[in-house]
Amino acid sequence: MNSRITMGLAGLLLVAALIFGYWGLVLSRQTPAVEPTVAPVATPATVEKVVATVEDQTRQAVVVLVHDVPPFAPLTAADVTIEKLRSAPAGSLSSVDQAIGRTPWRALGAGTWLTEDSFNAGGPLARMIRSDERALAVAVDEVVGAAGQLAPGDYVDILLYLRQDGSNLQQSAQIVIPAMRVLGVGDQLGLTNDGKPATPALSAEDKLKQDQRRVAARTVTLAVPEQLLSRLMLAAQTGTLRLAVRSSDEQRLAKYWAGETQSPARLDAASNQLMKFNQLAFSSPPSAPLGAGATPGAAARHGIEVIRGNQLTQQTP
Repeated sequence: MNSRITMGLAGLLLVAALIFGYWGLVLSRQTPAVEPTVAPVATPATVEKVVATVEDQTRQAVVVLVHDVPPFAPLTAADVTIEKLRSAPAGSLSSVDQAIGRTPWRALGAGTWLTEDSFNAGGPLARMIRSDERALAVAVDEVVGAAGQLAPGDYVDILLYLRQDGSNLQQSAQIVIPAMRVLGVGDQLGLTNDGKPATPALSAEDKLKQDQRRVAARTVTLAVPEQLLSRLMLAAQTGTLRLAVRSSDEQRLAKYWAGETQSPARLDAASNQLMKFNQLAFSSPPSAPLGAGATPGAAARHGIEVIRGNQLTQQTP
């Protein structure tokens, strides 16, 4: 009797265990309900803050002066600050490190935005020559300008050819001025005396167009010593000029950057190399004074050159 009761209770417990197990399995497969999230309400202050953050990221930094500065006084960190502008002015500085320690050449007022022109007086050509040099442009063509292969930084000899005519009795070809530095070819310029490009950096496409214009350029700008300036001007007006390129092995440009200048002796030697200066001016050499007993008619007579083999004699009719 007891064994039967025990077996009956065991069966009931087994059935109950199966029922509860199935119920737990069903409940575990049900997806829990997701509570809806409520988006935060945007207030006017939050919107303004977001807009200000976006605008600040799109603005560009510009270096401006905090107060008035006198000329020729190096700038310090207390003189400059950074302002964010919607569009930066052309050529403006974007970092205070670009301005600290540099010296403006003129007085600048508070609020002035700084550029390279604030520290450099004169144009690009004026910053490419020394005080004893002058920049002079010479007209060239494909032949005169070395087939369009000249480039800023080259050194050239200036040759002059004089034709024989009524004003010039003897044709000549000579070096008028040796070793002149080429500053620019057309609108392409070299470096200023501080080693920086005279013109702003160009994109690859603009650089290609500039090189094409350089080949077809019709002017070459030279750095001419002040003592030889009038000679080059006169030579350009009286004869045909040619530019002969000198070898880069002479290291003349390197010597120029090292501070070497044209010595007076070298300039005098260039002056002595010129054959006859009156040929440039197309003026006749001074006539000898008449001697005693000579007549103007006799002085005006010219002898006749007679050539016999390798002998040359003059006979007066």
